[in-house]
Amino acid sequence: LVANFNGRCHMNLLNVMLFSICNQLVKNPKTMSMVQDLMKKGAVEELKKCFSSRMEFGTAGLRAAMGPGISCMNDLTIIQTTQGFCQYLEKSFGNLKERGVVIGYDARAHPPSGGSSKRFASLASAVFVSRGVPVHLFSDITPTPFVPFTVSHLGLCAGIMVTASHNPKQDNGYKVYWENGAQIVSPHDKGISKAIEENLEPWPESWNTEEALKSSLLKDPYQDINTQYFKAIQKHCHHREINKSSEVKIVHTSVHGVGHAFVQSAFKAFDLHPPYAVEEQKDPDPEFPTVKYPNPEEGEGVLTLSFALAEKEGATVVLANDPDADRLAMAEKQESGQWRVFTGNELGALLGWWVFHCWKQQNSDAGAVKNLYMLSSTVSSKILRAIALKEGFHFEETLTGFKWMGNRARDLLDQGKTVLFAFEEAIGYMCSPSVLDKDGVSAAAIAGEMISYLATTNTSLSQKLAGIFEEYGYHISKNSYFICHDQDVIRSLFERLRNYSGKKDSYPVECGRFSISAVRDLTTGYDSNQPDNKAILPTSSSSQMITFTFSNGGVATMRTSGTEPKIKYYTELCTAPGNSDVTSLKKELDELVDAIVENFFEPQKNKLQPKPE
Repeated sequence: LVANFNGRCHMNLLNVMLFSICNQLVKNPKTMSMVQDLMKKGAVEELKKCFSSRMEFGTAGLRAAMGPGISCMNDLTIIQTTQGFCQYLEKSFGNLKERGVVIGYDARAHPPSGGSSKRFASLASAVFVSRGVPVHLFSDITPTPFVPFTVSHLGLCAGIMVTASHNPKQDNGYKVYWENGAQIVSPHDKGISKAIEENLEPWPESWNTEEALKSSLLKDPYQDINTQYFKAIQKHCHHREINKSSEVKIVHTSVHGVGHAFVQSAFKAFDLHPPYAVEEQKDPDPEFPTVKYPNPEEGEGVLTLSFALAEKEGATVVLANDPDADRLAMAEKQESGQWRVFTGNELGALLGWWVFHCWKQQNSDAGAVKNLYMLSSTVSSKILRAIALKEGFHFEETLTGFKWMGNRARDLLDQGKTVLFAFEEAIGYMCSPSVLDKDGVSAAAIAGEMISYLATTNTSLSQKLAGIFEEYGYHISKNSYFICHDQDVIRSLFERLRNYSGKKDSYPVECGRFSISAVRDLTTGYDSNQPDNKAILPTSSSSQMITFTFSNGGVATMRTSGTEPKIKYYTELCTAPGNSDVTSLKKELDELVDAIVENFFEPQKNKLQPKPE
């Protein structure tokens, strides 16, 4: 290896490479072959990307490309991560060896490197078994929501889901849940990261997946959880007779992921007629051959085959899961013949209205509403707040990500409160406290029941959404993103906003013709709306997030993604209930977004890639 590099690589980097190579490549010939090919090509920069810096473990766990090196998802980095996680759990729980953990995986695979979700799950299991920890390892692919459900249902210490959700096909991830059934939050991420650094050398038995799979410590929860999960979500089925008689036709696509069988089972649990499955996309396929991006949030491009099947079968609604089935998208055919893809905020409004409507039908005690809560993330629509103000229940907003909503929901449930619904604009919905995370399987069945119910009143989803806005105020959102792989560019863009007039902490007071009335910076902890200028919501110096409130009532947030190389922006304008001048509202919002792009992004525009069409 040294000879092949011909002295072109810094010695420290070479030492890191050699350590990693010696520990992993002899165990995985495919990964070794990838490195040998790069060495032969003299691809120093590519090798540096693979070996010069370790993936950072955060509250989102890990997510990166599969391949060789400490910056990628591979056998070695999975073992190192699991060893650190296992040691952290040993320190956190005295009864870890009695309670155990659960491990699930999706269908991702990367033949060039020999990596796959199933392989990584087996290695993680071997690490825990080697330490005498019981492991509930699913024997087959599952949707992500099954893992947090299993943690809660079996009272386990933790859960791991090996998935990269909707990321490109070469990526994989390692998502972690705590004993409360929610994703980890700080300080667990820092504690686990430190433990990983302290346990980089593989333990002798960590590679021995064959012995681990024979161990009495290994259990398969697949059949039990498959039964118990659907029993749990059946509690949220309120119109069984309508479901049985409904003639509504629905198309469902799992976008080459794991969702097909589970959504079919969810519809059956609700006595709904099974949705038509998009044949080309219903079976798991890690190549995602029919889509450019396996992300239904991207809209029509991912749903083309669904629309074609709907036209053929006479279906009026399309439901789509992302590949690990924790998110849900929905589209409806309009009278014009065109298809309307609902935004995450619009579907959040519909589902929020529906679960509250069903709750009211089941609860005659007027005082019970004071014990009721709904949640959404700070970058999501405030439609739930508007509904809560009129209907009398509680609304709370959290930081971005279901880790925050899940943990807050757990706190409220422990206080005896009822958490009815939570959502984030990125098509994530928690319709049942049985899963304290977004769940595209239960959301699909609950959406199916809502669709069937509305059909009995000859009301389309679009009409119902307009009715919700008429009653509670129109909430119009416009969200998008720029792609940026350069962290220096991202830092420069946000620092410019923090020092807008050339002075430190001098945020902009206007954006084009729009006056800014308040600024909240959850990277630094600044909030001009608070008496002491200190933000109430938690802050994180490792991520960028600034929210601007405008004098016209508009709100805009710019933030970086924790799992993708994106700078995202979210905007919303609202009207008072009864004000239906949507045309003027949309025009005002369009102009506000144009001003934000021109004034806040323009200085770096040549270094940013716009969202793909």
